[in-house]
Amino acid sequence: MVRILSIILTVILSCYIAFSYVLFHKERNEHLCQGIEIIVRDSLDKHFVNESDLISLLKRDGLSPLKKKLSAINTDSIEKHLIKNEMISEAEVYKTPSGKIKLEVTQKMPILRVMSANDAYYVDNKGTTMPISQRYVAHVPIATGYMEKEFAENELYEFALFLQDNEFWNNQIEQICVFPNKEVELIPRVGRFRIVLGSLDDFEEKLNKLRLFYDQAIPKVGWDKYSVIDLKYKNQIVCTKK
Repeated sequence: MVRILSIILTVILSCYIAFSYVLFHKERNEHLCQGIEIIVRDSLDKHFVNESDLISLLKRDGLSPLKKKLSAINTDSIEKHLIKNEMISEAEVYKTPSGKIKLEVTQKMPILRVMSANDAYYVDNKGTTMPISQRYVAHVPIATGYMEKEFAENELYEFALFLQDNEFWNNQIEQICVFPNKEVELIPRVGRFRIVLGSLDDFEEKLNKLRLFYDQAIPKVGWDKYSVIDLKYKNQIVCTKK
């Protein structure tokens, strides 16, 4: 008898908890949104978007959750809309227990600035492009000259990704000059000379060869002896004296 009573009480308690949960969420969803909380990741390092930008974006496109019932707010739609912004890499939108809508946004990470004859933009660490910001300039290598966006998003992207991951060359290379035949010259931060890389084929092997030259020859002759260091030729470096 005691066991049966215990089972009945357990069932009643479970039903009550389930009913209370449903009722609570139903009432909660009928409440109006109490506000927006926004987190912009890496905001101390990059300033491509801020809170006011995101609020203005949602208002402009009719997606602001303010003064709307929580049940009527589609967080998935807001996420998808934010991702369409060319400055945003990732977005997560959800409802908080306090009745607010929280936005967590990750900005794109540029690794190359392109200043071509026809256009200007960044290439990010995922190989997509993003516009130049009027608010913030990223300190990344600059590619100038003649290049199609397809070349920037592929060959140049791979090269810029290598530079980002290599501390030595990331500190050394300041500018990438691209010619109509897709051959490349590099302008270093140290030394008054041009580095002729040629095509971007086997660029890592070419830079390894240059690093060896830096270590063995430059200490003997100095940084100002040559005007051009040519790496185009297999297994050799051709230098032009000033």
